[in-house]
Amino acid sequence: MTLVQRLLDQAAAAPAEVALVAGDGAELTYGDLRRRVLAVRHGLLSAGLAPGDGVLFSVRPSPESLVLALGVVAAGGVVVFADPGAGPEMFTARLRLARPRWSAAESVLYAGSRLRPVRAYARRRGLLLPNLADLQVPGADPMRHIHVGRRLPGVPGNALSFARLASGDAPEPGPDEDPGAPAAVIFTSGTTADPRAVVHTRASLAAALDLFRARLPLGPGDVVHTDQLMLGLPTLIAGARWSMPPLSCPPGRFARLMRDRGATHVFCVPVHLADVLDASPELPPTLRHVLLGAAPAPPAILRRAVAAAPSAEVLSVYAMTEILPVAIASAEEKLAHTGSGDLLGAPLPGVGARIADDGELLLSGPNLCRGYLGAAPLAELPTGDLARLDGAPGHGGRLILMGRKKDMLIRGKFNLYPGLYEPAIAALPDVAEAAIVGVPDPGTGDEEVVLAVVGPADLPARLRRALPGVIDHDALPDRIVVLDGMPRSGRTRKLDRARLRELVSP
Repeated sequence: MTLVQRLLDQAAAAPAEVALVAGDGAELTYGDLRRRVLAVRHGLLSAGLAPGDGVLFSVRPSPESLVLALGVVAAGGVVVFADPGAGPEMFTARLRLARPRWSAAESVLYAGSRLRPVRAYARRRGLLLPNLADLQVPGADPMRHIHVGRRLPGVPGNALSFARLASGDAPEPGPDEDPGAPAAVIFTSGTTADPRAVVHTRASLAAALDLFRARLPLGPGDVVHTDQLMLGLPTLIAGARWSMPPLSCPPGRFARLMRDRGATHVFCVPVHLADVLDASPELPPTLRHVLLGAAPAPPAILRRAVAAAPSAEVLSVYAMTEILPVAIASAEEKLAHTGSGDLLGAPLPGVGARIADDGELLLSGPNLCRGYLGAAPLAELPTGDLARLDGAPGHGGRLILMGRKKDMLIRGKFNLYPGLYEPAIAALPDVAEAAIVGVPDPGTGDEEVVLAVVGPADLPARLRRALPGVIDHDALPDRIVVLDGMPRSGRTRKLDRARLRELVSP
């Protein structure tokens, strides 16, 4: 059974219960959610959406975006996340690969990408918007459009209104559709010449939700505070309540909403949780689970989370866009790990993990994506992560992340993997964060190894004394630089190593 069908069945079983609380506090019941999803499905089918049609999705997290995305998948379409803010060249390259037949965007984005004064204002703010209203895939039929929000100047005249789609009547759906059909295309990396997109099917997404629910018991009465779709969906399928924070929610307000809404579960990117704890050192006593993901969780943040929510289980989720989740480890387990590398936890049930001859982690399982758009299907995913298993061969074990292949530094004959040493350095007193990067030496071809840390100004002297007892001699840094904070990029605010190299270069 696919994820949409599971959600519809749950909604039919408890129509009067609140399914979602929006950023502004508005509530959506399960009955209303089901009715609106089916109405959007019926309206799109009536308007000509065909099985497999891609729908370019430019709608920020909201109840409307949830209903629209589910309605698209229920109608047999494919939600394409291509990020119009990626820049005109990258966006065009992604469009050329995905070849969507539909575009769904907020009215303000249509207006902002078409009206000259608004485009000029956005450009001054560093945002280069494509003209969504005039999108056209070469050799394809004219693009169909859906707008979310009231109609504004710049919205295509023939665009369908989400509000009208969601308010219509709809017949009961027929039998569940093909679980192997694509449901979502997610662009992750690549260049303008070779963009890369992950294709998830209805079955792979349903398997991912099952794995989350198996590790995180959820049910009626639970409240999950997050803006992440892949945590919100298992919440709804379990009959719990999804608490959605407002867009660009300040850390203090994020914490207040958790408390006011009685959150039992919360998901944060580690650096975001640090901001939340700066604003509110104590988290609500109602919390039973604090989940961290999308980036490694430094020991300092894990300790702060445990202290802020002593009655909750603090968990770190290891996942990739191609296969999620893979492993979940508790803060207690991670902080107790004193060996090299970063403890990820045991692979979740059904997830296959093996280590290639060069140390790369290879993954498989029912939650693995079908593959990359335009490429052959995947049976096993080369992750680019270097890892080891701490159990006996053939008997499972826990995954230990040793670093990223592409982050490897060359120092003479020694290959230095930053991820092998960064967790141990970050666990030292007064180290809030630690990252190792290489600055190329044009004279020797080797790389100067630079350790960047966030902490007090006198930290380098203390680290010089402590590091020989913590990391290999060949991994000792040539320089130690103290920063006020690490450079971040993207919505998940991952460490930007390229920018970090620039900051620590002489």
